[in-house]
Amino acid sequence: MNRIRKGKLKERKKETRPGRTAVNKNDQAAARPGKIRMVEVAEKAETLRTAEARGEIRLSAKVIKMILEGRLPKGDVLIAARLAGIQAAKKTSELIPLCHPLRITSVEVEVNPIKSKKIVEVKSLVRAVDRTGVEMEALTAVAVACLTVYDMCKAFDKRMVIGDIHLVSKSGGKSGDFRW
Repeated sequence: MNRIRKGKLKERKKETRPGRTAVNKNDQAAARPGKIRMVEVAEKAETLRTAEARGEIRLSAKVIKMILEGRLPKGDVLIAARLAGIQAAKKTSELIPLCHPLRITSVEVEVNPIKSKKIVEVKSLVRAVDRTGVEMEALTAVAVACLTVYDMCKAFDKRMVIGDIHLVSKSGGKSGDFRW
């Protein structure tokens, strides 16, 4: 297990307890089979990190019409899904076991019904100044926003399908930029 002292990593020389081994600060190789670990990021530079994600939920024409006309008993599904997505981005490290908690500086979530395609499209943009990326936060925002649409519409459509959730772009960090 690594120790952080005075901004530097101090390595243990030997295994101290069963199942725990020393990790070299330069070793970011895969964990041994049957083991997991949170990757060390203490020595990485803090930089602006951004990530965009998108996904969608397919619904019946009847439910799309109800959303557009504001006739759902639980209220405005678009506002609820947007808020749920923002909240989810902030809670990502509590949901994904090895995800680092980040100092998020901004979360934007768009929830747009597209009547012609019978979908509600969800997009997110997350920013942070930190040592690791915000891809998981952007993806979590989209997934939870889609789940919120499902929850609010499930009484009227049991055949809704959530899908095509993916990273659209990311910037910042050692691995550089990515665009789908």
